[in-house]
This record gives sequence, structure tokens and C-alpha cells, in this order.
Amino acid sequence: RRGVTAIVLVILPVFALIFLGWLLRRRQFPGEHFWAPAERLTYFCLFPALLATTLARADFSELDVLPMAGAIVAAILAMTGGLLLARRALGLSGPGFTSLYQGAVRMNTYIGLAVAYGVAGEAGPTLAGVARQVASNPLILGCAAGGALNLSGLGLPPVLGETLLILGRAALPLGLLCVGAALDLRAARRAGGPVLLSSLLKLGLLPALTWAGCWALDVTGTAAFVAVLFNGLPTATSAYILARQMGGDAVLMASLITAQTLLAMLTLPVVLAPLVP
Repeated sequence: RRGVTAIVLVILPVFALIFLGWLLRRRQFPGEHFWAPAERLTYFCLFPALLATTLARADFSELDVLPMAGAIVAAILAMTGGLLLARRALGLSGPGFTSLYQGAVRMNTYIGLAVAYGVAGEAGPTLAGVARQVASNPLILGCAAGGALNLSGLGLPPVLGETLLILGRAALPLGLLCVGAALDLRAARRAGGPVLLSSLLKLGLLPALTWAGCWALDVTGTAAFVAVLFNGLPTATSAYILARQMGGDAVLMASLITAQTLLAMLTLPVVLAPLVP
């Protein structure tokens, strides 16, 4: 019960920011033109700064990084193999299947880092940065810069480091507002079988597989928490853009993103409570 309460107290502010982003866009404030540039700013500038500064200051000496990465990747590979084997039985078109697959394996890193920070402090984002690097199309330059500064022993340069720290602090709040602004509740109301299946796989089966991988690889504590957290997150809002650009089912993807983001408010406390460090 304490674990559930702790997770809920961390998750509520995260989803409050998401709701605020949805409400602001619905009220057309500060304007429809604001959100796309804000998302690009977060992705290409603020988020790399957050990853670089976190990894530059990280203490990797006591972190089970490789076993944690193994648990994350093994679960995603198992999910991928299962979906490929079941593709014919699912009866989906090519675009529909690719959208279902994205919904079953991709994760929303803004939510993940916010929760990891709230529960595990500095160690959470450190492992979360590594988790993103191995599992979710990473921002390699930010991770590489932070890792290089860490391994070289130089740390963050005095002026540049403070500048990056200030930029990084803006990444999560603005990123979460953008997540909320991207939600489409009308699309979620049209949710059908593929949306329900993808949500079950992403929010239920994938974290369970990750939990099993952590147990098999003897990953415990904060590392196990972050691994299960990242594979239990709702799918990334950028999956809609990818589906639209690559010929996927963009309408289905919009439904998946919204439904999973809303359902995650209920599933994350249940999945993560036993693993609270």
C-alpha cells in the first residue's frame, strides 16, 4: 500500500501537467502555432541538455546498467517476436500492424523521466538516460556528450554546465505540456480492438516481461524500477508523426497514444508499486 501511495503521489503532478497541456491547447492558449515549435525545442535543445547534464554528473559505479539494458531489450525483442508470429492471426493491414507495433513497444520518455526523478532522485534519470539510449531511438549527442564528460573526469564546465542545467530544467515541464497538447480525446472514443490489444500489451505484458527479465538477470533496486517503468510507459506521442510520415495508420496511432496515456494513470501505480526503491 505504501508503494502504491508513493507512486500515485509522484504520478499525479506528472499527469496534472499533461492535463494542463491538453486544456491550454483546447482553450487555444497561447495559440495553435505554439505547440509544434515547443515540441521541437524540447526534443532538439532542452532534452539533450537534460540528458547531458544528468549523465555527466552520474555515478555509474554502483548501477547495474548492462543487466538493466539486457532486461529492457530482451522484453522488447520477445514482444516483437510474438507480434510477428501473430501478425496473420491479428488480421490487420500493413499500416495497421505497424501502428499496433509502435504502440506496443515505444515509450513516452518525458513521462518516464519525470516519474524516475520523483521516485529515484538523481539515480533515476541516470538510468533512464541509459534506458532511452538502448530502447527508444536515443538523443545520441546528448548522451554521448554527458558520458564523455563523465568518463573523462572533467565534469560540467563552469559556465556552459550551468547554462545546460538551466536548459535541462525546462525539458520535463514543457515536454509534458506538449504531451497533453497532442492528445486527441475524440480519437480515443473511437478505440476498438487494436487499441485495446496494444494497450494491454504495452501497459501490461511488456512490463511483466521486463520484470521477468530483471529477475532472471538479478537486476534489483533502482535499476529494476527504471527498467519496468520505461517498458510500462504509454507509447510516445511522436509515434503519430512517424506513422503519418511512413505510411502507417495515423488515425489508429492517435487513438493508441491517447488511450494509453489515460490508462497509464491507472496501470503505472499497480505495476511499479512492488518495485519502489
